[in-house]
Amino acid sequence: MGERSDSFTTTGCTWLWPLSDLTGVPLDQVNFIICQAVGLAAAFWFRRSLSPQRVSPALRHAVATLLGVSFVIFCFGWYASHTFILTLSCYIILCKASVHNVHWYSMLVAVGYLTACQISRVFIFSYGILSTDFSGPLMMITQKITTIAFQVHDGMCRKQEELTPEQRRLAVVTRPSLLEYLSYNLNFMSILVGPCSNYKDYIEFIEGRHVQSKLKRLREGSPEQNGWDALSEPSPVQAVCQKLLVCVGCMFWFFAITKSFPVTYTVDPEFLSQASFLRKLVYSLISLQAARPKFYFAWTLADAIHNAAGYGISGVDEKGQVSWDLISNIRIWEIETATSYKAFIDNWNIQTGVWLKNVCYDRVPYYRTPLTFVLSALWHGVYPGYYFTFLTGIPVTLAARAMRRNFRQYFLGSPTVKFAYDVVTWLATHLAICYTVAPFTLLAMEPTLEYYRSMYFYVHIISILAIIVLPSRPRSTKPEKHAQHSNNNVKGD
Repeated sequence: MGERSDSFTTTGCTWLWPLSDLTGVPLDQVNFIICQAVGLAAAFWFRRSLSPQRVSPALRHAVATLLGVSFVIFCFGWYASHTFILTLSCYIILCKASVHNVHWYSMLVAVGYLTACQISRVFIFSYGILSTDFSGPLMMITQKITTIAFQVHDGMCRKQEELTPEQRRLAVVTRPSLLEYLSYNLNFMSILVGPCSNYKDYIEFIEGRHVQSKLKRLREGSPEQNGWDALSEPSPVQAVCQKLLVCVGCMFWFFAITKSFPVTYTVDPEFLSQASFLRKLVYSLISLQAARPKFYFAWTLADAIHNAAGYGISGVDEKGQVSWDLISNIRIWEIETATSYKAFIDNWNIQTGVWLKNVCYDRVPYYRTPLTFVLSALWHGVYPGYYFTFLTGIPVTLAARAMRRNFRQYFLGSPTVKFAYDVVTWLATHLAICYTVAPFTLLAMEPTLEYYRSMYFYVHIISILAIIVLPSRPRSTKPEKHAQHSNNNVKGD
């Protein structure tokens, strides 16, 4: 009789209900944060007490796997079994399938299983199994399963001259053992929120060759030897502390701002009926800007956990400082100051973009962009809002590209004019981003259509008109040399 009705709002452990009540944060999110906090402490312990100089790689693999399994069970209860079923099934495929087809079989099974679970959440359990999204770990594992399958195919089937330099470096020439495979997919550093990393990089980290490999690779082909590759192991403490400060700022922002501007209010009937278009536009911009720090928090904390364990060195920067951004998933400053749609996308969920490029865009001979889009859509899920976002992103991207090519060259004459142009393009970029990703947060079709109707489909209309009216190849009004210089100013934009 006295049992609380909300005790079933998570499929994971319910020990932390008092903390959830105290903070007002849903229990599944509390479980996630606590697991990541424990993971951060475990990462420091893992680096110091289970260093490669002290223990064998097998023990490091086993401990990383057991901790990861414990975390996913704590957060998702028996639904964690899906992660184990998918991982073990794809390991059997990796061992038994021909190296000529192992990558496609792994892709089919991993993406198919993930999609089946996502369909069950949307159409059987009405947009979620209770409140817990167990598909998160499945999404990360799908990236890793397909990554290693393609790299095994590269190392055991393809000729060296057929591979790009990066594919050649990451090729796996022997199938991993079960323990190595489980550790790579289920380790405590990445099991809950990722990010995905390459199998060879992970194995080098476990075996104690990560630091030397990354610092030495920086100097390959250079006659100058500065001795960086002789460093035993740079301390990650400064990098971790910097990232934890970012996490604290994001958490403060969440409690102070995000909770005060819920995205769902954009489709509140009273708000829709009474608010002017300008007010709707401003609220949409604020609420969706405010929603981003929760992603910043999760991805930055995951990055810090990897660094605390000693994993994540990418090389040495121009100042001789060790860079700990090998598997960073976001560049917050670049996102918040982006003045083009492409610049925003390139700095958001970076490792997923790398994965899409490595397993799809660089592999298929035809229709690279559409097929990469299809894979990205399938990986994200089957919520209608996701597809509204992806489909809206196509005309927005094309329109942004056309407008930049046609007009940017006229605003490079003076710093003042260029600054004004950057301010305008910043605002336009972030308004377009907020409009495009709103369905991603609303999820369902009805609220998405309500939101777009309330905004009069203005971004769709402007984008389509820009594509139709503006020439794809604008006439140059500048000397060729100046045009070339302008193109070099912004890489890829």
